[in-house]
Amino acid sequence: MTTSSTLTPPASPPVARHDGSGGARLTFGRILDAEWTKIRTVRSTVWTLTSLFVLSVGLTALICFAAAGELAGEAADEPIGAFATWGLMFGQIAALVLGILVATSEYSSGMIRTTLAAAPRRWSVLAAKTTVITTLLLVLGAITSTVAILAGNFFLDREGIGLTLSDPDVLRTMVGGGLYLAVLGVFGLGLGLLLRHTAGAVTVGIALIFVVGNLVGLIPGAAGEWLTKLMPGNAGTTMATVESFNPDLLGPWTGIGVFAGEAALLLLIAGWLFKRRDA
Repeated sequence: MTTSSTLTPPASPPVARHDGSGGARLTFGRILDAEWTKIRTVRSTVWTLTSLFVLSVGLTALICFAAAGELAGEAADEPIGAFATWGLMFGQIAALVLGILVATSEYSSGMIRTTLAAAPRRWSVLAAKTTVITTLLLVLGAITSTVAILAGNFFLDREGIGLTLSDPDVLRTMVGGGLYLAVLGVFGLGLGLLLRHTAGAVTVGIALIFVVGNLVGLIPGAAGEWLTKLMPGNAGTTMATVESFNPDLLGPWTGIGVFAGEAALLLLIAGWLFKRRDA
């Protein structure tokens, strides 16, 4: 007489499904939470944001302290409001670098494979990265711009040439600094995703913002004037200043609209390649 027995395999643990048919569902909120965790736990984020704040506020206070007496002179014809966020010209590099690092750091460490294995929907990953970098820089940028204006205005006010803090242009700049840095971060994200190399993306980004934006002004005629106005750094920067050193640039809202369009186009191109290329 023989006896037969049936072995029953142990039950498998629930597996996360991407289609929502059972188990833990991979929602955009989960992807967003993962991206927020990644950006806030990386040391480079803390150092980059700290340098953004310190450079923007410190250099603004320093230049206003040094130049306030001269600006108060009768012969001075410089736009005083342009000095109120002067340090942001250098602090913006940190915002650009942070946007680039959000994309390139995962490629240099190989973590991009883990990210895409856990969240295969690449457009959702890109949307989460964009949301995180935009929100972070929007909030910190507004705080930085406000503190920079207050610090610079302290020295301007001592010479009797201080800004009226309730002035619409001053209030716009306090918020506009955050808006400009947020768009700049998205521009950096698109650039980093496009090139997938930190040093290369930083070099190209700084060249576009600081070098090419000034060189195109050497082109004679209307072509040079419009290219100067439409270059990324030139188009957006008027949003982050009470007055501009160059009165021929686009107005604050028009300029930030143009810059946002340029950043969005770059991000769409980078996203299309991100979806098609291997990790």
